[in-house]
Amino acid sequence: MLRSITIGAALFAVISSTFAQSYPAKPIRMMVPFAPGGNVDITARTIAPGLSELLGQQVLVDNRPGGAGGSIGTTAVVRAAPDGYTLMVASSSVMTNGPALYPNLPYDIVRDLAPVGRIAVVPLALVVHPSLPVRTTKELIAVAKSQGGNLLMGNAGVGTTNHLIAELFMIRTGTKMNLIPYKGSGPALSDLVAGHIFAHVDQISSALPFIKGQRIRAIAVTTAKRAAAVPEVPTLAESGVPGFDASTVTGILAPAATPKDIIAQLDSALQKVLATPAVRERFTTLGAEVQPGSSAELGKFIREDLAQWVKVVKQAGIKVQ
Repeated sequence: MLRSITIGAALFAVISSTFAQSYPAKPIRMMVPFAPGGNVDITARTIAPGLSELLGQQVLVDNRPGGAGGSIGTTAVVRAAPDGYTLMVASSSVMTNGPALYPNLPYDIVRDLAPVGRIAVVPLALVVHPSLPVRTTKELIAVAKSQGGNLLMGNAGVGTTNHLIAELFMIRTGTKMNLIPYKGSGPALSDLVAGHIFAHVDQISSALPFIKGQRIRAIAVTTAKRAAAVPEVPTLAESGVPGFDASTVTGILAPAATPKDIIAQLDSALQKVLATPAVRERFTTLGAEVQPGSSAELGKFIREDLAQWVKVVKQAGIKVQ
C-alpha cells in the first residue's frame, strides 16, 4: 500500500509538472467582479496586454458586477476549474473589506482563493459634485448635518472599500448621509458627474479624469499622506479627522487548488509586466502607486488586513441590512 501511495504521488507530480510546462495552451479569462470603468477594471485592462504577450495567450477581461463586495464574480472564480485559465483581479473590497463586513459569504477568501501577486496601491478621495457648496471636509460635514441624513452619497457597492470608508467617515465625523450602492465605481461616478448624487468616496485612479476636468471636486484624500496625483488636495487627517488612513490594494487571485507551478509562472509574468516603464507610467497617470508583491506577500496582506477590518467593523458597529 505504501509503495502504491508513493508511486501515485510521484505520478501526480509528473503530471502536474507536465501540465504546468504546457501552460497556457488557450486564452485566459481574467475576471473583474465590478462594472467597467472603475479602479479594478482599469487595473485589469492595464496589465492584460503585457500578460498576453509574456504568456503567449490572450488574457481576456470579463466583468461580472454585483453582489456584496463583488461576491458574484468572486464566487464564479472560486467555482472555476483550478487550471490557471480563470483568474481574478481583486481589490481590497473583495479581499478584505467585503469578507469583514459579510461573514456569511459563500466562500472563504483565505481558504478558497490562491494569491498570485500584488499589483498596486491606490489612494481614495472624497469627491463632491460642483453644485454642492463645499470645498473642505468641514463644510461637507456641516452640509450633511444640516440635511439630516438626506444628502445623497454613492458607493461602488455594498461591502466595497468605498462603502466601508464612507461608513467610517460618517462614524468618525458624527454625520449621516443617504448611501446609494452601485455596481461599481463607474456607474457611481457617472451619476455623480450628472448631479444625481452629490458625494462619493472613490479611488483616485477612476476619479482622476473627472477631477482634472473639473467635473467633480476632490476635497480630501483618505491616506495618511497626500496623493502625488493631486498634491493640492489635503488628507482627511489634515482636514480635521485625525488618524484617518485607508487605501485600496489590488492583486490577482486564482482558485485555491491551482497548481503551484502555474501560480509561480503567473506571479513571474505579473512582476515583469509591472516592471515595464510604460505600465508603471500608466499607473502613475491614474493616481496609483505600483507596488509589486509576490504570492506570499499578497497572502500575508490579505490575512492581516482582513483581521484589521474585522476589528474595525465590530468596533464601529457597522451593520448592513
